[in-house]
Amino acid sequence: MRIKNFDEDKHILYLVATPIGNLSEMSPRAIEILNSVDVIGCEDTRVSKQLLNNFNISKKLISCHEHNEEQASLELLKYLENGNIAYISDAGYPGISDPGHRLLAKVLDNNYKVSVVSGASAMLNALIGSGLDTTHFYFHGFLASKHSARIHELEELKSKKETLIFYESPHRIGDTLNDLREVFGNRKATLARELTKRFEEYIREDLDYLCNIDISTLKGEMVLIIEGNKNEEIVTEKVLLDYAKKLLSNGINTKTAAKLTAKHFKVSKNDVYDLIIKG
Repeated sequence: MRIKNFDEDKHILYLVATPIGNLSEMSPRAIEILNSVDVIGCEDTRVSKQLLNNFNISKKLISCHEHNEEQASLELLKYLENGNIAYISDAGYPGISDPGHRLLAKVLDNNYKVSVVSGASAMLNALIGSGLDTTHFYFHGFLASKHSARIHELEELKSKKETLIFYESPHRIGDTLNDLREVFGNRKATLARELTKRFEEYIREDLDYLCNIDISTLKGEMVLIIEGNKNEEIVTEKVLLDYAKKLLSNGINTKTAAKLTAKHFKVSKNDVYDLIIKG
């Protein structure tokens, strides 16, 4: 179906990106659109009311978040029958590790129009500022909260050549960094936090360095940018074991051989050690 958003006589849902930190990121167009609609759906009415008050925008707000999005979407659809509406999440783009996708799907299923109003994106800010390769990248968002599920996700991602992007919260950052190093081995990495705010910080190092940072100094929402898998050789268990055996035959002990093999192939030291022991 081809739809020209501004040439057809149908009501429209505007998905409006909001500041990720600095309020100056709010674009004139975003302010204009939010002033023009009849109703604004939002992730958290308290957060959105504070944001909108800064720009003297006073509209009816309807809470539409992760836990009520199905029902709230139906309520917003009723308003869309009579006029244009907008949706905002707490920061950044709706639908990117934030609510909004289920609302979007229902709006499209009911043959209404959807337009996105551009703004700030934490993942793009962090990627561009990281200094790592931006030619190709993969955005994963938040990893699973449970250790076993997180390890499984990372095992599926470790062969990707693209630069990897993750979101993480302060209370899980230590565990996530350790799991990244365990599965990926040591890779170049950047941790970006408090983006566009007063205490914005980029830590451009590697996973070994990041794992040894005092976690209490890492506040706020964080973005992790991890170098993709740069190994040209397909690293099978046989390749790892053959390399380790060469080291062992030269008198290097098992623990050191595992460490050197892991460093060479950028894989987990523990995995290599287990391979050597199994023989």
